[in-house]
Amino acid sequence: MKILVPVKRVIDFNVKVRVKSDGSGVELANVKMSMNPFDEISIEEAIRLKESGKATEIVVVSIGPQQAQETLRTGLAMGADRGILIKTDQTIEPLAVAKILKAVVEEEKPELVILGKQAIDDDCNQTGQMLSAMLGWSQGTFASNIDVGEGTLDVTREVDGGLETVQIKLPAIVTTDLRLNEPRYASLPNIMKAKRKPIDVKLAEDFGVDLTPRLTVLGTVEPPVRKAGVIVNSVKELVSKLRDEAGVL
Repeated sequence: MKILVPVKRVIDFNVKVRVKSDGSGVELANVKMSMNPFDEISIEEAIRLKESGKATEIVVVSIGPQQAQETLRTGLAMGADRGILIKTDQTIEPLAVAKILKAVVEEEKPELVILGKQAIDDDCNQTGQMLSAMLGWSQGTFASNIDVGEGTLDVTREVDGGLETVQIKLPAIVTTDLRLNEPRYASLPNIMKAKRKPIDVKLAEDFGVDLTPRLTVLGTVEPPVRKAGVIVNSVKELVSKLRDEAGVL
């Protein structure tokens, strides 16, 4: 079974995001970038499936600028076999990403696509579902456990009421949630090996997909600074403040 794992280059989750002075977006210059954490989980799950003998090849694919090769090298160092970079300097929205991934899937012919449920920069949570609809494949979203059967997957999903397990037929799309696994750190020998693993570079324009954004960002602002709390001396005073100042009672 071949597994395709899409990954995204985002601002590192440890970095405090700063808004540009003109409010046109967030500052990316001289900012540490890394792989989307949900995509790390996807790669880890693919590697575990390969280690258990249920997968034969893992292909990581990223859509972005030339620097996204670093993100692909991270996936290769974790244990993926080869990478594909769909090169573009444009900001790509989920619909265009899904269309490009559809073309990659049709070319690579994987039996399973595992991707993060969302990216931490836009939190759209759309690409996996769109890709499933375009391909006409089964989907299991927000996966916290995956069991491979004979031509099927049992996917335990995190839903509002708790957990539900669905059985889906292969080929399939699975989006990963935080509790699926704990991604491994790449060892130094694997990092060195990753430098020799192949990365195929293609241009986004070659896929015939309209990359024009359908959304326009009118402005970006930082959240308001949280006001300091107030210590009250009694329940009566607390109720009074909630009623008269906060207006919640």
